[in-house]
Amino acid sequence: MKVVKRVGFEVVGWTLLVAGIAALALPGPGLLMIFGAMAILSQQYEWAERRLDPIKYRALKGAAESVETVPRIVISVIGVLLLFAAGALWIASPAEPDWWPLGGTLWLPGGTATAVTQIASGIIAAALIVYSYRRFHGKPDAVAALEGRIEDADREYDEL
Repeated sequence: MKVVKRVGFEVVGWTLLVAGIAALALPGPGLLMIFGAMAILSQQYEWAERRLDPIKYRALKGAAESVETVPRIVISVIGVLLLFAAGALWIASPAEPDWWPLGGTLWLPGGTATAVTQIASGIIAAALIVYSYRRFHGKPDAVAALEGRIEDADREYDEL
């Protein structure tokens, strides 16, 4: 049973890590996924445990910066709305328009699976915006504390 549990954690951890790296370039919470992967992998690997704190604090710093100003919040909310709209478009699956220069197989590829992932990404992004706003907006002390923690975590990692 112990082996099954370890293999399960390994599979989930590595899958989250790969998905998190992909989500850095694609829509999705990349740093959050990488942090989750490192938290899982840190149970098995020392290298993951050493990198856990710096990733955690960088992810939190990114969250804090995303709600520093009203324009950033507005842009983030627009991004969430675009994810929901794209998901709705994929669910509706309209016919290929006349102006579409590529073949019909390349019009809205992925179908319902793509729609579900876009909507799920929108829900996660909206939740992260709300969390970030409540934790960091208008609280410079909380943001400054993160800066110190990032430096401390980096220093500890360099000393190892």
